[in-house]
Amino acid sequence: MRKWLILFVFIFALFSCSLKIKAEVCDKIVAIVNGEIITLYELNKRVAEYTGKDPILLKKYDEKKYKQICRKVLEMLIENKLAESKAKELGLKVSESDVDSEIRRIEREQGVTHKEFLKMLKEHGISYQEYRRQIKREIERMQIVEFEVKSRIVIPEERIKEYYEKHKAQFATEEKVRISAIFLKAKDPNDPDEIKRLMKRAEVIMERLKAGQDFSELAEQFSEGPGAEEGGDLGYFKINELDPELRKIIKNMKVGEVSGPIIRPFGIQIIKLVDRKKAGVKPLEEVRDYIYRILYNKEVEKRYSSWLNELRKKAYIKIMF
Repeated sequence: MRKWLILFVFIFALFSCSLKIKAEVCDKIVAIVNGEIITLYELNKRVAEYTGKDPILLKKYDEKKYKQICRKVLEMLIENKLAESKAKELGLKVSESDVDSEIRRIEREQGVTHKEFLKMLKEHGISYQEYRRQIKREIERMQIVEFEVKSRIVIPEERIKEYYEKHKAQFATEEKVRISAIFLKAKDPNDPDEIKRLMKRAEVIMERLKAGQDFSELAEQFSEGPGAEEGGDLGYFKINELDPELRKIIKNMKVGEVSGPIIRPFGIQIIKLVDRKKAGVKPLEEVRDYIYRILYNKEVEKRYSSWLNELRKKAYIKIMF
């Protein structure tokens, strides 16, 4: 029965392909996993997600590298098909809210806001949707290990301490500052009269701040820069990310202190130092859960890989790439 199903799927794909006579390149089957197909379109789509490059251009300029990447990605797709099929058989489901909860937990461990987390992903060339898929697969792996391996994973305290001592550099932190700002924008920065008018407005705002008026209220009322709707909150910055002039000013400020008016290239700025996190190494207590999760995930991956190898032996897999 399975052979007939595979034959039907293959013939149907070829027939569908023949209808697309005007297409430059016809999609094709690159693998069959227990009757389920993986197409070249699906493979190229994932190659693009993992490399951030157009697969057609990658193949054109470096066909050898393209094929190497394709083989790696294809193996991952095959493993995903096997795992997804088994998860359905076991009745395991990973909801979007499960993924949301896991991402929020990761953000808490990293000590970053969701906005900062998205920025980190972008810097590493990972799309948010691809990251969500990765998290979903990780949760699914944990569920499968719990159902199939049925042995409780225990991470001794000694292993956590050992990991911490060997990877202390990983937990080193740079100095960070959280800043709020009121920015008065100049339409023409080269007009001295306009700068004078803005300076007078800034001085009035400073007087109101000294009188005890709330910084965030004044930011919402007067600021024309980023974070105005959030009461001027710009979030956390590594001290080295700030321009030299601002870095020099903030260096001598105390938390809660306001500085200004400051003439900037495009207007006048008033800043408040909301928080300061000094450079150093995070203590073990602060990163214990994070280390536990790393070691736990490694153990899950080890057991999952062993389980997957057994599953592959029993599966029908045909690669046509």
